[in-house]
Amino acid sequence: MPVATTIEDKLRQAFAPEALELIDESERHRGHGGWREGGETHFRLRMTAAAFAGQGRVARQRAVNKVLAEELAGPVHALAMELRAPGEA
Repeated sequence: MPVATTIEDKLRQAFAPEALELIDESERHRGHGGWREGGETHFRLRMTAAAFAGQGRVARQRAVNKVLAEELAGPVHALAMELRAPGEA
């Protein structure tokens, strides 16, 4: 199964997001650390979920990191996150 599919499945199960966008930015990092042929090494995540209400940026990122610990320890080199609760700009 592609890494992106695994990430999306885990995030949907853990956070039931209103919106989830996962962008593979690997090609932009060609030649940099962690890059490998075939992509799926560098991602940008944009997600809106009620589970983030009342949490600060660091708590939200820690929650995502915990859910994706296996992927972040293996095939994923970098994950940029834009995490919001519903109604936040």
